[in-house]
Amino acid sequence: MSAAPLVTLIVPGRDIAAYAPAAIDSLRAQTEQRWRALLIDDGSVDATGDVFAAAAASDPRFEVIAQRESRGLGAARNSGLERVDTPFVGFLDADDELEPRAIELWTRTLLQTGSDFAAGAYVRTRPVAGGYVPGRVQPWVAAATSPARHATTITGHPQATANVVAWSKMSRTGFWSDLRFPEGVAYEDQIVAQQMFTRAAAFDVIPDVVVRWRVRAEGTSITQSRNRLPVLRDYLAALRGGIRVLQDAGASTAVTARLELILAMDVPPLQEIAEAHPDPAYRAAVTSFVDDLRALPEFAGAHPDPHLAAALSW
Repeated sequence: MSAAPLVTLIVPGRDIAAYAPAAIDSLRAQTEQRWRALLIDDGSVDATGDVFAAAAASDPRFEVIAQRESRGLGAARNSGLERVDTPFVGFLDADDELEPRAIELWTRTLLQTGSDFAAGAYVRTRPVAGGYVPGRVQPWVAAATSPARHATTITGHPQATANVVAWSKMSRTGFWSDLRFPEGVAYEDQIVAQQMFTRAAAFDVIPDVVVRWRVRAEGTSITQSRNRLPVLRDYLAALRGGIRVLQDAGASTAVTARLELILAMDVPPLQEIAEAHPDPAYRAAVTSFVDDLRALPEFAGAHPDPHLAAALSW
C-alpha cells in the first residue's frame, strides 16, 4: 500500500449509504493495490457522508470531498478531475462495484499499448431475495468490447460507441486536460463517451467484465426514471448529442452503428412508455426524436430488423 498510486478512482454518490460499503469493499479487494479514491458526497441527506468518512479514517487511500448542495454526477466527477495527480484516472459510481481484477486489467493494458484509454465489459446486478445477482454480458456490450483490441480507433471499431458509460473506462489523466462532463443534466456520460472515442489517437477494448452495475431494488436511479418527462428530455438530448459528436468527427460508419443500436435498444422501450403515458408531451418528444433519426443521412444505411421496423411504423 506504500507504493505511489498509479490510478485515481473518482467515486461520486448521493444518498447511497446502503450501497457505498460494497463499492468501497470492491476497491479494497483489487488485485492491483496502487490506487487512491476520491469519495465525493454530492449533497447527501442520508448517512453517505458517514460511510465515506469511515472509509477515509480506516484507509489513507480514500479521500472525501463533501459538496453541501447536490450538483449532480457531472459536476461531482468534474470536481474530482481537478484533484487527480496520478498517471491514470477512472470512475466508479458509489452504488456499483468493481470486479477484483478491474484496475489490474485496465492499467496493464494501457501500460502495454500506450493508448489513451481502455474500455471493459460490464454486467447489471439485479435484486433478488436476499441480495443482488449479476446477469450476463449483454450483446451490445460484447460487440463493443469483444474480442480484445489494442490501439484501435473509432474507424476500425465503430461498435465501440455502444459503450457509453464513464465507469467502464480508465484513461491517461492527460487525456482529460480539456474534457469535462456536462453539468446539471442526466445522462452526462453519453456525449463524453463519444468525445472520448473520436478524440483518442488510439484506445483499447477488453472483453473482461470490470464493473457490476447495480439496478436498484427501489427504482431510484436515473436509468430507472425514463418515464419522467424531464429525464426523458435529458436522455434524448444526450442521444442526439452523441450522434452529433460522431457526425462532426466525420465518423459516418460509427454513426450508422450507433443509430442501429438506438433504434434496436432505446426507441422501442420509450415508445412503449409513451403509449401509456398520461402526458401527451412525452409521446410528442419520442415521436420528434424518431423523426430526427429517420432524417439522418445514415438512416438509409442502417440494417433493418424487427426493432427498426417498429420504429419506422410507429
